[in-house]
Amino acid sequence: MSTILVTGGTGTLGRLVTARLRADGHEVRVLSRHAQPYAVDLREGGPGLDAAVAGVDTIVHCATSPRGGDERPAEVLIAAARKAGVGHLVYISIVGVDRVPFGYYKSKLAVEKLVEASGLGWTVLRATQFHDLLLQLFQGLAKVPVMLLPAGVSDQPVETAEVAARLAELAAGAPAGRVEDLAGPEVRTLESLARAYLKASGRRRALVNVPLWGAAYRQFRAGGHLAPEHAVGKGTFEQYLAARSRR
Repeated sequence: MSTILVTGGTGTLGRLVTARLRADGHEVRVLSRHAQPYAVDLREGGPGLDAAVAGVDTIVHCATSPRGGDERPAEVLIAAARKAGVGHLVYISIVGVDRVPFGYYKSKLAVEKLVEASGLGWTVLRATQFHDLLLQLFQGLAKVPVMLLPAGVSDQPVETAEVAARLAELAAGAPAGRVEDLAGPEVRTLESLARAYLKASGRRRALVNVPLWGAAYRQFRAGGHLAPEHAVGKGTFEQYLAARSRR
C-alpha cells in the first residue's frame, strides 16, 4: 500500500477521496489550512508542507478556490513534491476548461499545464460539475420568489463519490497522463434540474430563463462544459436529492 497525501482533504471531494483511500488500505495524510497535523496554506508552503510531502508516494491535489488563483498553490506544491521525490501527482480538473473562457476554468487549465510541465509523474482527470454545486446554486437562487436561470444552458452533473472513487483508483496506479473525462449520466437543461430541486425541497418558485452575454455564456450555451460521450456516471440528480432527504 502507498502513502498518499490529499490536498483539500477536508473539502467536499477531498474527504471522500481520503475515506476511499483509507478503506483501500493506504496510509493517507490530509492537508488543508486547518487540519492537524498538516495544517498548511499552500500559497505559502514552508516547513509544514515539507513535512507533509516527506516520504509520500502520491499526491492527490483536490485543494482549490472558487475565486480562482489556484496557480500559486500549485506551483508551491509542485516545488515541494519535486524536492521530496514524490513519484505521482494526480489532479482533478473540470470538463471544458480548455473551451469555456470562464475565470475559474482558466485557472484550472493553467494548473493542468503546470502539472504537465512539473517533471513529476502525473495524471489529470476532468469531471463535470458535482451535484453538490448545483444544489448550492439552486438554494441561493431560491431565496427570492423568482428563480432566474441562464437561458439555453444545460448541465451534466455527476455524483461526487463517483469522482472520488475514480481519483482513488488513479492514485493507486501508475501515472497515466490525461485520462478520459468522467461525466454524469444525463445532459439536462438547468430548468429541468431546477424543477427537480423545487420538487424535492417542497418549494414553489417561478422559473424565468434569462439570456446573458459574453464569451463564457456562449460556450456554456454551446455545451463546452459537457461530455455526453463520457456519460459514465450512474447517480442522477434526483437520486442525489432523495439520498439527502433521507439523512
